[in-house]
Amino acid sequence: MKAALCKSLDGAKSLAVETLPEPVAGPGQAIVQVAAVGLNFADTLITRGKYQFKPELPFSPGAEIAGVVESIGANDAGISPGQAVMAYVNWGGASEKIAVDADKLIPIPDGVAMTVAAGLSVTYGTAMHGLADRGRLQPGETVVVTGAAGGAGQAGVEIAKLMGARVIAVASSEEKGAVAKAAGADDVILFPGSDLKTKVRALTNGDGADVVYDCIGGEASEPLVRALNWQGRFLVVGFAAGDIPKIPLNLLLLRGAEISGVFWGESVKRDSAGHRRNMEQILRWVREGRLQPRIHGMYPLEQICDALEVLERREATGKVVLTMSS
Repeated sequence: MKAALCKSLDGAKSLAVETLPEPVAGPGQAIVQVAAVGLNFADTLITRGKYQFKPELPFSPGAEIAGVVESIGANDAGISPGQAVMAYVNWGGASEKIAVDADKLIPIPDGVAMTVAAGLSVTYGTAMHGLADRGRLQPGETVVVTGAAGGAGQAGVEIAKLMGARVIAVASSEEKGAVAKAAGADDVILFPGSDLKTKVRALTNGDGADVVYDCIGGEASEPLVRALNWQGRFLVVGFAAGDIPKIPLNLLLLRGAEISGVFWGESVKRDSAGHRRNMEQILRWVREGRLQPRIHGMYPLEQICDALEVLERREATGKVVLTMSS
């Protein structure tokens, strides 16, 4: 089988597509013939040794997959050979076949394309965990989403709208603001260049935001904490801006507010049942046509370097997906 291997920690240029022996299933595992792989910015980090997970060289990137079960032993998840499934696998997905723990497999319903399912786990799973589990978002509340044109931000906008919220998107340009609007945002604030606290309060009749879904950190975070409504919830999703902000705790006291970390990858391990429920809801929305994830581009396995460089240059305005020829 073919697989993309990271052979040194030099980013995309360290990857080579090679032929490897087919994987052998361990106890409780299935062999999945991979059809599509969702790539994320984290894949650019893991291939440089800068991600929280540091697999031994050589390894294949690719944290989320969709494919068909080739073989599986007895299992409690009702998974059988020939079934279309998706899974979050941390790394190793950029290969034609992979051994996966059976309890990680989630059936893909009819009508949901593999290329779509492959891109749901990380961004949409994070949005569901963040907004529903950590943010306790309620219909009619107002959510501010930063980095709203990126993969994580668009997912935050879309899931918040499906949950009945009003969404204020924060984007860095008119073009990216248009992307956020297309994803469903009700209003857009351009930042840098705006006073976020003043803008958010003006758009909420002085009340402030009930929930902030912060994908970028940096200079945006503190003014958005200051823009929280009474008992608002500030969700720490990521630090795409590069800097990790330091927040004065008195701001939380004065608003009866809270800051919550959204560590989706760890939550998947600690609450696999909750993760499964969230993904099943996301798949229902996709099947019903209520959620239509945007795909920036699809690349064959042999073009994985080009695909990762799109992410590294922050050019993607939707999901970057690898497709397999087999």
